[in-house]
Amino acid sequence: MSTVGQFNGKRVVVAGLGRFGGGIGVTRWLCKQGARVVVTDRASRDDLSESITALEGLPVEYQLGGHDESALDQCDLLSVSPAVDKAHSEFFQAAVLRGVPWTSEMNLFLERCPARLVGITGTVGKSTTTAMLGTVLDAAKETPSWSHGRVWLGGNIGKSLLDDLPDMNPDDVVVLELSSFQLEDAAAIRKSPDIALITNIRDNHLDRHGTMASYAAAKANIYRYQRKGGLVVLPLGLELPQELDDARSRLPRWGYAVEPDGRTIRIESVTAARRNEFHVGGVSLAVPGPHNIANAAAALTLSRILGVDDDTALSALASFTGLPHRLEFVREFEGVCYYNDSKATTPEAAITALRAIDRPVVMIVGGSDKGISFVDLAVELGNRAKAVVCLGATRERIAADVRAAVQSRNGPKPQTVCVGGFAEAVTAARGFAERGDVVLLSPACASFDMFKNYEKRGDAFRSIVASWTRSPPNRDRQTTWTT
Repeated sequence: MSTVGQFNGKRVVVAGLGRFGGGIGVTRWLCKQGARVVVTDRASRDDLSESITALEGLPVEYQLGGHDESALDQCDLLSVSPAVDKAHSEFFQAAVLRGVPWTSEMNLFLERCPARLVGITGTVGKSTTTAMLGTVLDAAKETPSWSHGRVWLGGNIGKSLLDDLPDMNPDDVVVLELSSFQLEDAAAIRKSPDIALITNIRDNHLDRHGTMASYAAAKANIYRYQRKGGLVVLPLGLELPQELDDARSRLPRWGYAVEPDGRTIRIESVTAARRNEFHVGGVSLAVPGPHNIANAAAALTLSRILGVDDDTALSALASFTGLPHRLEFVREFEGVCYYNDSKATTPEAAITALRAIDRPVVMIVGGSDKGISFVDLAVELGNRAKAVVCLGATRERIAADVRAAVQSRNGPKPQTVCVGGFAEAVTAARGFAERGDVVLLSPACASFDMFKNYEKRGDAFRSIVASWTRSPPNRDRQTTWTT
C-alpha cells in the first residue's frame, strides 16, 4: 500500500470517527484518493456533530449509532481507529472472519512517510516532550547550522499528517507522539520510527490492554522494527518491564537524566565502539514542576541527536509555555491560582501534577474508570492536599482511598467530599481555597462519564473559573480542615 491513488474506486470502511475526531484525517485523505468511504461509529450523529461538520462536502456514507456488519459487504479495506478495542470488537472480528484487510491512519502514514521519523511514547510526558521538541526544531531550522529540511509534528498530539505526505522529503524530520493503541497496530506493518524515545512506563489503559505485560509489549513496538542504524532513547535508570528488557541492550542508544541541581542534564550515547557523556547546564523553564525538567531533558537529548546546538535548544525550551490542559494556568482570582490539568487521565499523571505545585492545593479528581488503582494517589493527596473534591464514576473509590490513607494519621487531614456534577465540583473547590492556595483540576481519570473528551472537561473548567466576578457566600465556613 505505497502508491497514492491506489484506493481509487475501492470501498473503504472507517471504523471510529471518535469523540476527538480521530477519524477525520484518514477519512478526508481516503476521499482524496478516490475511495468510496463509509464511516461507522457507535456514537450518534448528534454526539459526532463536530466531526461530521469537519467532513462536510465530502462523499462520505455514514452508519452511526452502532457498527452494522452489513457495512463490510464488498469492503476492500477496513481502517480502524486506535480507540476501537480490536480484541473485543465484534465488528472487527467479523471483518477478520471475512478476510477483510485492515489498517489504521497511523499505519497508512508510517508506510508512506519518506522523512526521518522521531517517535515519542510513554505513559506520561509524551505530549509535552513532543511539543517541546517541536518548539526546539522550529527555532533550529532558522539557524545557519540546520542540516535538515522541514519539520512536521503530528500523531497522537492531534494532527494527522496524511494530507502532508506529498510535501514531505527524505531530508525532513517528522516528530510523532505515539500512543500504545497506535503502536499496538504498528506490529501489523512491522514499522518503527528511526529514533524512538520512551519517557517512562507505568500502569495505564489496563481496561484495554488487560495486563501491564500487554501494555508494555505495545510500547516496545516503537523500536522493535527499526531498520539498521535506528536509535533508542531512554531515561537513565528507568525501570523497564520484562517486555522492554531488550531496549537497554540495543545499540546505538542514548540516555538522559536530570542532575540533582535540577538545572543540568546528563546525556549519554553508547555505540558498539564507545560511550560518550555530555553535561548541559542552565536549563530554565516557564512551565512548573520537576517532571517538566525531565521532559525538557528528553527533548534536549533528541535535539542533540538531530544536530541542534545546545544554546539554541535551551533558548527555545525557556520560551515554551506549555500545552492546553496540561498544568495550564487559567486564572488568579481573589488570591487563588487555578490550574487546568484535565489531560491527567491516570493517577500517576495526577501525582506528578500535585508534586509540581509548591503551595497548598485543593484538588479536583475523578471521572470514568480505567481499571487502575488509586491507592498511591490517595497517599499523595493525604500528604499534600488541603482538600479533595471527588466527582464522576470513581468518586466514591477515590474518597474511600483518601480517607483510608489518612485514617491513622495525627494532625491535619484533607477535607474530602464527593459531589455529583462538574460545576458543583469546581464551586466546592473554590469554597475550600483561601488566598495563596491553588485549585488544581487533575482528575486522574478519563472524562467519558461526563464529557466527550478531556479537552471538553478542561474547557468547562476554564469557562466556569473565567465567569466568576465575586466571592461565594459562606466562603470562610468551608475552608476548615478535618482532624
